Amino acid sequence: MNILHLSAVKNWGGGENHLENLCSGLNEEYGQVKNIILCNANGELRKKLEKTNLNVVPAPLSFKMDPRFIFKIRSICEKEKIDLIHIHDTTALTLTVMAGHLFSLPNFIFSKKTSFPIKARKQTLYKYNYHKIKKILCVSRATKSITSPSIKNREKLEVIYHGTNTKSLENVSSLNLRKKFNLSPDTFIIGNIANHIRAKNLNTFVRTAAEIIKLNPVKKIHFVQIGSFTNRTSAILKLTRELGLEKHISYLGFHKDAAGLIPQFDISLMTSQSEGFPQFIFESMFHRVPVVSTNVGGISEVIENEINGLLAPVHDHKNLSLQLLRLMDEPELRKKYTQISRETIEGQFTSQAMVLKTLEIYKQVIYGNA
Repeated sequence: MNILHLSAVKNWGGGENHLENLCSGLNEEYGQVKNIILCNANGELRKKLEKTNLNVVPAPLSFKMDPRFIFKIRSICEKEKIDLIHIHDTTALTLTVMAGHLFSLPNFIFSKKTSFPIKARKQTLYKYNYHKIKKILCVSRATKSITSPSIKNREKLEVIYHGTNTKSLENVSSLNLRKKFNLSPDTFIIGNIANHIRAKNLNTFVRTAAEIIKLNPVKKIHFVQIGSFTNRTSAILKLTRELGLEKHISYLGFHKDAAGLIPQFDISLMTSQSEGFPQFIFESMFHRVPVVSTNVGGISEVIENEINGLLAPVHDHKNLSLQLLRLMDEPELRKKYTQISRETIEGQFTSQAMVLKTLEIYKQVIYGNA
């Protein structure tokens, strides 16, 4: 079984983490599956995966429709006798559909990793309903529900949660956040891992920090935000300055071992306005760090409010700050939530479970049952 995985993104995020976990799991558990990853030659995915034993092929992608990437799809399919193409992002989907018009390619499956609705444009709807796409793997039930109205044959839609690789999470980072930011042992660290993109809504993260400092000026609290800087970063930093939070929020930028820093957080805070199924929440639950999050996308499918974490409405920084303060004041509640969360991860959301379900989809498509 020869699978070609396609990724056209430049930055590293949860979707790329999923791709690595999937291919690593397939390699470890199922020797009959050969995985080849075609990715952006200038992307973070290439840099990270080239340090692993995964089969990575870089291709130039100077602009969204770069024909060199399209021709590389064909050459790999012919040379490696590819049985199935697994597409991992929307730019890769566009490129593969274009390649499908030019060349004879095997069937596709597409992983829908966000909860954005599909735009009702003719070309976009055509792309998502392209005849060679035999399955669309949705990261959550919420993603499936949002995607469903745009798909003609809804039997193509399957929910496969992105599990976390518990083996890799056993490695912790050598970077000491308290030492780096000169924080005392009794300082409460509230952490966030998110690239500086619209979906992550980091303005709400900043406003939540401002609200907590206003409500609780006595406690020592520090916010640590980790993630790739983008063209939105300057506005986030400007808001931080305007609210007088320079001493209360530290921005670390991209960090290759970001998940390994989570054990140093006292609480993980997620303020997204749109999500599929964020790895940051999985990783926090595994490391027994309690989670406060906005209730968007598939988050409520893993975090049950007041059962194993606390949820708040999107954009509601005041509600988020109250939830954080509640957890800070109740250590027994934090302990209860983290114990249930760890059991939830180990029972339902491992990469092993994800790999097994994905392999079954591969078999269905390749052997004619899809």
